[in-house]
Amino acid sequence: MAFDIAITGMGALTPLGAGVDSMWQGLLAGKSGIDRITIFDPSSFPCQIAGEVPDFDPAAAVGSRLARRTDRYVQFSIVAAKQALEDSGLDIADGLRDRVGVYIGSGIGGITTFYEQTLVLKDRGHRRVSPFLIPMMIPNMASGQVAIEVGATGPNMAHVSACASGAHAIGEAAQAIARGDAVAMVAGGSEAAITPVGLAGFCQGRALSTGSNNDPESASRPFDALRDGFVPSEGAGVLILEDMEFARSRGARIHARLTGYGASADAFHITAPPDDGAGAVQSMERALAAAGVAASDVDYINAHGTSTPLGDIAETAAVKRVFGNGAGSVPVSSTKSMLGHLIGAAGSTEAIICVKALQDGVVPPTTNYENPDPKCDLDYVPGSPRELRLETVLSNSFGFGGQNSSLIFRSA
Repeated sequence: MAFDIAITGMGALTPLGAGVDSMWQGLLAGKSGIDRITIFDPSSFPCQIAGEVPDFDPAAAVGSRLARRTDRYVQFSIVAAKQALEDSGLDIADGLRDRVGVYIGSGIGGITTFYEQTLVLKDRGHRRVSPFLIPMMIPNMASGQVAIEVGATGPNMAHVSACASGAHAIGEAAQAIARGDAVAMVAGGSEAAITPVGLAGFCQGRALSTGSNNDPESASRPFDALRDGFVPSEGAGVLILEDMEFARSRGARIHARLTGYGASADAFHITAPPDDGAGAVQSMERALAAAGVAASDVDYINAHGTSTPLGDIAETAAVKRVFGNGAGSVPVSSTKSMLGHLIGAAGSTEAIICVKALQDGVVPPTTNYENPDPKCDLDYVPGSPRELRLETVLSNSFGFGGQNSSLIFRSA
């Protein structure tokens, strides 16, 4: 489905702090948000590091009553959504409520609440389990609670596709606007899975970096020959998408345009991609076709680039297949080198990064890229940001289960 969607607002909570500017300036400075876990004692785990949202006070952020009744991932989504709405200047008044929807994805949902209440059940019995357990843990509650908070009664759902959740939510929100279901959508992703059980599961799945506990900032090394897994992180990224005519009619400031979305499945393995990146190829090609642009028109790729041995090779192979002889001349960077992997919020925060790159004419670097891997031989913008003339950028997000999403953004 062809569309030309205005992006009018953005909000973010990441390991680099509260707000889009904090994240963006940190990335351009090469700053890492990865450190030793403080939420609980990680001493017994192979991976003891993560990207935590710093100085987050739930009661101050959403009010003490709501803080007691919502999981951390929902709290993140509320804060980011309100930031984005304030940035957009969109007033969801009575006459507009049913024309504004909310799609906020999460890869895991309220695992913090689930873990804590499981301990309550074990130690104190079922009568002591919170009556809010279910609405606090289910992955659709970010979308539901944000709608309640902002008064949006339009289309509302959660997209749950692991690491592609936030990107899928944005792409599907754009399509909802294009088919006339809404004139504006609050769209993005949120995640807060840094818990003992979450960390244990990823560690046992051998997905995480374990070799840099004493040097957290160097742990996430996308495309580097010494990469040994991803670093888990938490946070949220939310965008306001609007019908272009509607945005212009109300005099909205348009940050950038979303013009292409592609989705696919690897149909290959529950966690590993195929060596040739076939699913990623299909996702990127569909996004390019939907946007009506050629691969040669793309000026920058924000890679999924998780720092896993297999994933980075597969994405590199996919880019080569899509971009052909021009693959080596397209700047490709992974901001997970500084942010870590925000799972369900990765695609939405990286969408915001793409918009900022278009606005400022600069792409953030891939930090910790120091040891070339013969199988990862593209231009990964190592070390420092690069000023470029940008008109069209591509963002990739690929999730466990083989679910892929690609988004095309163009300058305003």
